[in-house]
Amino acid sequence: MTAFTILDDSAAWRAGFEQRLRASYAAAGLGVGAVEHRLDEVRAGVGGWTVAAVTDAGTHVGHVAVTVADDNDTPAGRIVDLCVEPPHTGRGHEHAARDWAEQWCVERGARRLDVRLTEPAGELFGDYPVRGQLRTRAIGSPPEPVDGVTARPMTQAEYPGWLASEKLAYVGDIVRSGALSRAEAARKSDRDFAKLLPQDLATPDNSFLVLERAGEPIGTGWLKHGHLPGVTYGYSLHIQDEHRGKGHGRAAMAAGERATLAAGDSALMFTVWGGNEVAMNLYTSAGYRVLEEGRSIALPRSATS
Repeated sequence: MTAFTILDDSAAWRAGFEQRLRASYAAAGLGVGAVEHRLDEVRAGVGGWTVAAVTDAGTHVGHVAVTVADDNDTPAGRIVDLCVEPPHTGRGHEHAARDWAEQWCVERGARRLDVRLTEPAGELFGDYPVRGQLRTRAIGSPPEPVDGVTARPMTQAEYPGWLASEKLAYVGDIVRSGALSRAEAARKSDRDFAKLLPQDLATPDNSFLVLERAGEPIGTGWLKHGHLPGVTYGYSLHIQDEHRGKGHGRAAMAAGERATLAAGDSALMFTVWGGNEVAMNLYTSAGYRVLEEGRSIALPRSATS
């Protein structure tokens, strides 16, 4: 029978957890500096996590780590790790650990449970809807412009309209993913943009692009260089509605990749919100790997869940 014991000393689990994360991040194309930066971010939160040993008739079979914290005024639980060691997989311990984590979070008032995966969800978290993916790709040499699409810097006159459109699109992405209500998403959008762009168009280490084809604007791009060591983060690459369906999505990504290399970075990273299957398929076809995938469910589960 699967049993759970809260650990007073989680040092052994932490060493194995970091080793697994390091291997996963490296496999997704991050360099050493970016991998260690991601691990530092993870380490900053470890002190607030509860780690339980998973045992079967006294034999250690794995670990599960959980936490509950306020997120946009909603108590949210999170499974930060769930690992059953290979000799013991496929015997029901994974499901027992997931159920234990859900109940642990419910007992502490969580209304939502998140899980962030570095490997495919499989059946264990198959009923947790995808809320978003972090995709990344290492870039070797500057790609040639695709379909004649080029990029130029955004002008001051173009910035206010772009900002309003980006904030509205961000709210829509969050709501479509099912992560937050529209009111919650709007508050998050205001906070995030104020934090990310304190100097608007003059905010350092950001590129604001206007994508053009034959001199006609067809879209925009926003990139943050040095987001991680050697990594540019693509906040958005947007193609105007009337120009979609013409292959310009890949052209926009090529423009972002050229800007990434020009800024001295060697990898480009994007977030893809859940529900946006078109973007997910585009990133997959362009060689962008899933670095992390976020999924969540509402708590408590209904009787039919």
